[in-house]
Parts: sequence; C-alpha cells; structure tokens
Amino acid sequence: MSESLLALGIAELGLNLNDTNIANLELFLQEMGRWNQVHNLTAIEGEKDSVRLHLIDSIAVLPILRQFLKDQNPKIADLGSGGGLPAIPIAIVEPEWRLTLIEAVRKKTAFLQHVRGKLKLKNIEILSERVEDVAVQQPGQFDAVISRAFTNLARFLDLSLPFLKPDGLVFAMKGKRADEEMQAVCMNDWRLLADEPLHIPNLSVERRLLVLSPMRKSPLTS
Repeated sequence: MSESLLALGIAELGLNLNDTNIANLELFLQEMGRWNQVHNLTAIEGEKDSVRLHLIDSIAVLPILRQFLKDQNPKIADLGSGGGLPAIPIAIVEPEWRLTLIEAVRKKTAFLQHVRGKLKLKNIEILSERVEDVAVQQPGQFDAVISRAFTNLARFLDLSLPFLKPDGLVFAMKGKRADEEMQAVCMNDWRLLADEPLHIPNLSVERRLLVLSPMRKSPLTS
C-alpha cells in the first residue's frame, strides 16, 4: 500500500528515483513507524499521512535545492532534525551530498543512528547536541542549512547564520504562517532569493520553501 502511495507522490513531483531510492525510503518509513510506537518520535500516525507528510514533504524540496546548490558535494546542516526530516530522505536520494543532522533529544538521535546503520548511509553525520553548541564548534563550515518545523523563521535564521560559508544559503520549510514569520525578519540582514510553493500530491496543507542568503557575517566566523 505505501509503495503505491509513495510512487504516486514521486511521479507527481517529477522526481526520477531508482528502485533502491524507493526501497530505502520505504524502509525509513517502516523504521520510523516501528520506533514511533515506543518512542513517540512524531505526532503524525498512519501510513497514508506518513507517506504524504514525511517522505513526500521532505523530497518535494529537492528540485529547488538542486537549482541553488551548484556544488556536486554540498555540505548541509539540518537543524533540529527530529526523526530525520528532511535530511534522511534527502540523503537517500542524493548520496553525494553530505548532511549533518543536529538533534539534542537522545531518543531521536538514537533512532537516527539506527537508521544510518540500517540503510548504510555513509553521507550523514549525527550530532546529539544543541544547535547553539555545534555552531560554536563548526562555524562557517556549511554550504546550506535546512529545517522543517524546528522553530520560527527569525530564530531559525539567527541560529543558521554561524554555520554558513560566506556564500551559504538557508532553506526554510514553512507553512501558511510564512508571511507572518517573514515580518519578524530584519531584511537588512537577509535577502530573500526565492519563495516557492511546494505541491504535496493529494494534500491540501500549504507548504512553502523560502531560500535566503545573509547580508552580514556571523560574529563567530568574522
């Protein structure tokens, strides 16, 4: 059942995934469902909603990421990765990309470590630490920062800035409150490069991807 749902979503997104990609996305979803029964990794339950809201939501950003990330091996930080969204689906589909998943909650990082081993993902790093602490340890190391439902936009941008290389980008996955959250952002500090609607097949929930670049340097990297 989930395979047909996943295939339907992928076809509508126009993504050209191979059988291994789809099998690994399926396995990731199964493991999340299994762990969620015990560890409450996510509030979304049920196979149908999981496919749409987890996997399809996460990989729907890929065409836009590919458009902006020109490096063949970009280094991306996923702040507040939770159960690995969107980083794990992205890592499955883009094995040449390097993703660092930062999550302070131990039960969630235990799941991420489990999935990394289960799927043999060699392109991800998992850090069980606070985002602020990692920013101090690895300033200016990343081509991009991404997050899905981690915190409000203004705070996410403040947390992202220390991670970025001079030409780094922030990808913020947002919903219907994106305009409201944008009003709290100081646009003297940030430039909005794109505000793209994300079409999630068979789902009426509004999704948008904001792409921003900093106009100022982080004090940690100055």
